[in-house]
Amino acid sequence: MKPEILVLAASPSAAVMEQLDRHFHCHHAWRQPQAERAAFIASVAPGVRAVLTTAAIGVDQALLDQLPVLEMIAINGIGLDAIPLDLTRARRLAVSNTPGVLTDDVADHALTLLLAAARRLPALDRYVRAGCWEDGKPLQPTRALRGKTCGIFGFGRIGQAVAARAAAFGMRTQYFQPRAIEDVATPRAASLLDLAQASDYLVVCAPGTPATRHAINAEVMAALGADGTLVNISRGALVDEAALVAALRDGALGMAALDVFADEPRVPAALRERDNAILTPHVGSLTVETRHAMGQLVVDNLLAHFAGNPLLTPVN
Repeated sequence: MKPEILVLAASPSAAVMEQLDRHFHCHHAWRQPQAERAAFIASVAPGVRAVLTTAAIGVDQALLDQLPVLEMIAINGIGLDAIPLDLTRARRLAVSNTPGVLTDDVADHALTLLLAAARRLPALDRYVRAGCWEDGKPLQPTRALRGKTCGIFGFGRIGQAVAARAAAFGMRTQYFQPRAIEDVATPRAASLLDLAQASDYLVVCAPGTPATRHAINAEVMAALGADGTLVNISRGALVDEAALVAALRDGALGMAALDVFADEPRVPAALRERDNAILTPHVGSLTVETRHAMGQLVVDNLLAHFAGNPLLTPVN
């Protein structure tokens, strides 16, 4: 008999979805109208042995309490801030996520945002579309990257991949996180504030945890300065959005280029209205190749668990 799985979100990969339905008895909650979803989950809950979710959706205690025979939570993504790990440990639930396979695309998106900010690509696009070029309206020069400093907050897989890409553009790089990384050439700043003061571009790659919430505050933004740019491809909660709006409005910070927000998909109107903010809808890993690889890793972890084998990418 196929193990029963509660699927809270679909994979964009048709091949992944086919494998899920072939190997497991899937209860696809995402297919249900929002108003009927709770009743649907309650109806299938007694038999559910695994939950497939995303880093953004996560699971909560109310859901866990409904699932008496739950064994595993498979996360399609790397973030853990929406997973109550204290509860999963208490119930000895297996938890997996999908690190590694999305590193390159997320790092690529970070540099895309950084480049778009440096060269003012959205503003230039608007300039052409509005006919300003034809009208001969004045145009301000943009900024070169070579010789500038790219500071990286959080120096795991993605942070190190960002550093490699920034160096390829002739940028100096340094990082900060509380624990120093051994055997890397990139120098470590003494603090996040020191990193911001030394940086022309500050790229946020740190995980979303209670300790990092609002780590990018008004003081850090002021240290980055009126010519500085903040890039966030991590989690929106790391940035104090009210302070960010004020810094962009008052000129304390030059630009922000953001793929993540505190209350997704709701982005503050005051931020959406800023010409010195570039905004994308949490799509760092949204390529055909990476989303398939992420989904495949989810399937492989589920298959490993139900075969009695170690998870490929367990969350400790």
